[in-house]
Amino acid sequence: MDHGADPGRRHAAAAPGAVRPALLLLLALPLAAGPGSDIYIHGRFGQSVQVRRAYADALRDVEARVEFTEPGGARHTVLAYWSGGRMWSVNFSPNRRGKWAYQWFSNDPDLNRLGGSFQVVANPGRTELDRHGPPRLSPDRRHFVHADGKPWFWLADTAWNGALLADEFEWDEYLKARAAQRFTAVQFVMTQWRAGRADEKGRTAFRVENGRLSIDSEFFLRMDHFVQAIRRHGLVPVPVMLWALTSKAGESPGETLSTGQAIELARYINARYAAYGSMWLLGGDGDYRGEKANRWKEIGRAVFPPGLDRRPVSLHPRGMQDPWPGFLDEPWLDFLVYQSGHGDNEAKWRWQRERGLAEGWKYAPPRPVIDGEPDYEGHIAYHSKQVISDATVRRAVYSSLFAAPPAGVTYGAHGVWFWAREAVIPLDHAASGVARPWKECLAYPGAAQMKAMRDLFDRLPWWTLRPDAAITAGNPAPLQALSSRDGRVALVYVPGGAAVQLDLGHFGAVARAEWLNPRTGAATAISRTLASGSGRFQPPSAGDWLLLIARSQK
Repeated sequence: MDHGADPGRRHAAAAPGAVRPALLLLLALPLAAGPGSDIYIHGRFGQSVQVRRAYADALRDVEARVEFTEPGGARHTVLAYWSGGRMWSVNFSPNRRGKWAYQWFSNDPDLNRLGGSFQVVANPGRTELDRHGPPRLSPDRRHFVHADGKPWFWLADTAWNGALLADEFEWDEYLKARAAQRFTAVQFVMTQWRAGRADEKGRTAFRVENGRLSIDSEFFLRMDHFVQAIRRHGLVPVPVMLWALTSKAGESPGETLSTGQAIELARYINARYAAYGSMWLLGGDGDYRGEKANRWKEIGRAVFPPGLDRRPVSLHPRGMQDPWPGFLDEPWLDFLVYQSGHGDNEAKWRWQRERGLAEGWKYAPPRPVIDGEPDYEGHIAYHSKQVISDATVRRAVYSSLFAAPPAGVTYGAHGVWFWAREAVIPLDHAASGVARPWKECLAYPGAAQMKAMRDLFDRLPWWTLRPDAAITAGNPAPLQALSSRDGRVALVYVPGGAAVQLDLGHFGAVARAEWLNPRTGAATAISRTLASGSGRFQPPSAGDWLLLIARSQK
């Protein structure tokens, strides 16, 4: 059955003439149930149906989809999924208020033509996702917006093992902390993988016997609570469906399952969790280039075909790789993810400034670009072999944000991604160094500085910013600049403490400027008014700084 819903629900009426199944339950939004069968907009409609017949292979023997018709007649189709025993379930998130109708279509007679209706009402929830809806692509396809059009900034935390290894109390504590730090999403792995061979209970998401994939419904029943908790705290779930780098044990599905098995598993995950506003990483840490691209294209087309509702989808590639030229015509690919990785030599910084996102945002058609794995705080750097500090994390984060039209960025702490409860070297990651306990890592300075970064960007119309190399031309230091399309504001990242010379010719007659401290978010005003043309600026102290320049208002 569908678990985690609040009280205050009632059974849905079956459509006239529908076959009556053995048991039918309508379960309302897990965040807050409305009166009767009312469902909140951007919430979750859930229905579970028990059928009479037992199937030897539920994943293959039963096909079931549900069509939802919104007020005005537009239709949305989602897949139903097997939820254990003789139970099939469907989850759906309505995006309009008013009366909705739904109907099942299946080769099982207890499911086929089952239908009903429900009323969608205003959402009184407290989070931005409750009030404005889950993220989607902006009209210009450069960033993300909520369902109602309000810009949404991707600030994800990396908790690859979190949903697998945490208990529910730990997970709630973690999510509460990250929400307070103004994170907006959580990246995690949905199945067993290279660094997490089973969940907290010792169960795995799937197994393969005699060439056939089988799903552990108890594994996913536990996972339901963890995904619901992410959404309840106002964060967007970003699960990896198929991790694609494996150990010799062959546990990671993206590399060891056949293409057909990988499709079955990913379709199941999509059907079960899309209604929580998830944004998908179809593959994790994979090499998707060359001939390997064909496998992932086939998987993507099968999991997200035309005609089915789709949440935004991407792939998470390996470090400093750009697989995207081979995928630009894929209709299911909604945004581009890069991994700038955990290095700290000049070649890495140059790649991060000048390649990766800097090239990806120019590909057509346009898509948001995200650095989904920059330097993890507390991880050992590949080149210097030193522990990565908050200063290195800031440089990585701002280098990525300034390399392309900013849509957001991901942060990672070494003990959080692995979910370390004690100081330990992560499984199959010996070179990464000792991971400190996850609770300790929550208070790392870099995490607090991500909040400062979000606060600084929220001062600006960040969704209008574009890279502007003309502002910093002629400086020997590796500066990066963004400016708004209307020429009213610019932001410059200065990684060192040396004075910089900037070209402000396109800012009109006069401009004003202030230094912003990326460690604290504090602003230091520059007292003089700047005339049109060039300007010399001295940072207040050593270390990295941001310079905000705005056209004066007359």
